Amino acid sequence: MENRLYYWKLACYETSGNLPKRAIGKSNFIDLSLLPKETMREEYRRYFLYRGGQVSLNTICHEKAYYHQVCKALQLRKNIPDSFLGWQPSKWIELLKIWMLQNGIPLYEEKESVYGTRNRADAKVIQHLKRFLRFIQPEDMRPERDKDIWDLKKLDIPIKENPIYKTETLDFTGILQEGLREEVKQAIFLHIKYEKIGTVKRELTSLRKFSGYLMEKDIKINSCADVDRDLLEEYLVHINTNGSSGRGNSDDILKLRAVLESVGKLYGYSHLESLFINTDIPPEVQPVFRSYSDEELKRLNAHITKLDVQLARCMVIHQMLGTRISDTLTLHTDCLSKRNGLDIIRIDQVKTRTFEKPISAELAMLIQKAIDCTYDQYGKTEYIFVDAKDPCRPLQYTTIKHKVLRLIKSEDLRDDEGKLFKFSAHMFRRSYGVKLTELHLDDWTIAKLLGHKNISAVKHYRKMSNQLLAEETRKAREQQTRILLANLDGWGEEYEQIRQDD
Repeated sequence: MENRLYYWKLACYETSGNLPKRAIGKSNFIDLSLLPKETMREEYRRYFLYRGGQVSLNTICHEKAYYHQVCKALQLRKNIPDSFLGWQPSKWIELLKIWMLQNGIPLYEEKESVYGTRNRADAKVIQHLKRFLRFIQPEDMRPERDKDIWDLKKLDIPIKENPIYKTETLDFTGILQEGLREEVKQAIFLHIKYEKIGTVKRELTSLRKFSGYLMEKDIKINSCADVDRDLLEEYLVHINTNGSSGRGNSDDILKLRAVLESVGKLYGYSHLESLFINTDIPPEVQPVFRSYSDEELKRLNAHITKLDVQLARCMVIHQMLGTRISDTLTLHTDCLSKRNGLDIIRIDQVKTRTFEKPISAELAMLIQKAIDCTYDQYGKTEYIFVDAKDPCRPLQYTTIKHKVLRLIKSEDLRDDEGKLFKFSAHMFRRSYGVKLTELHLDDWTIAKLLGHKNISAVKHYRKMSNQLLAEETRKAREQQTRILLANLDGWGEEYEQIRQDD
């Protein structure tokens, strides 16, 4: 078998363009002879052929450098298996780390996310080896429900998902106690049938936190049957005193209760159904509602035009409609219509219901331009804004969020308080609602334009309006002045100064 894997055999080669091809020069192949065993060479050959269909040629060149480092690390041991499957993945990774330490190569690297936070991650070569070892693992032939990572497509259950968030798997490996993990799997399988996948993911998160607490405190439990009231109270004290912000604590406990109660029903652990009491659920931390000021909107919009043209259209349309970001990203290409000379848009809200409202002719033209752009690039599609990798799906929330955050960071865009802007898509909706209140519209009209079922949320928009606050304060001060002036008579000349100042 040939020990050279030439780049032209990879799927990414044809789509790479001339510049990457010129950059690689004469070193246009991957030398598999650096590996000591024939089976290892075949395993890496299969990996690079697969990888070439997933990433660019430039990425393959980087992976080639990591591959060379792995080959050097293998020289540390004389007696190694014929295949990378001969050892557990952890042993290969340990061997690589020893070689890295001997050669002064850091095991970790600092990464800064688009959110501005810094985290520690494995070095690129370790990530490469882990990715390769995952690829060569034999296919798990067990039923999907028996695995620790579920492929949702293989469950044969209709998944209720928000289309702007793509979820392909559910990972149970974070539940560290094996017996606990198997019981939770059965409860989660039941919940998937009637809950949205976002809710199910939050339930799994709450169980991972609980499992981590058990491991940290060295509490030997291998079944939900062993969870009693004393243990629960210790856990409740922990999450309320561990120094976190407290946001989400009530939701975590509610999700934990939902899963444990389902486990109790499925396995006959009757005490789990009455384990929680109402006072276990702490009150939610009330958010401080805030909207963008006019100056902040001007600052943002002046730079939004630097985004890709379709993304810029998306952000402008999002502001002008006052919808949730999920409703903007899932606008259908047939959403526009004419009625009595007015442009009407149909908004299919992901969270609640479908509603219609009139829009300006200029906004209708902008939306039609976005539709035409999508048709020209992808053909006829269901959504106006689509995922470039899968045009059958709407543009993903994480895609637009990361691009806007990168723009904010690169342009150093700051709010009125001097802080870097965050990507808070709902702030645009609040700003829209505040503008409606400043037009002195009634509550029902505001609720209808925002797509709310009732008027209960309108009060929050009124509280956020600086203009309304100023007007209400002015009225209150004028009333106080009238009362004061009406009571000045007879108090003497020195008090008449108040009347003169007024």
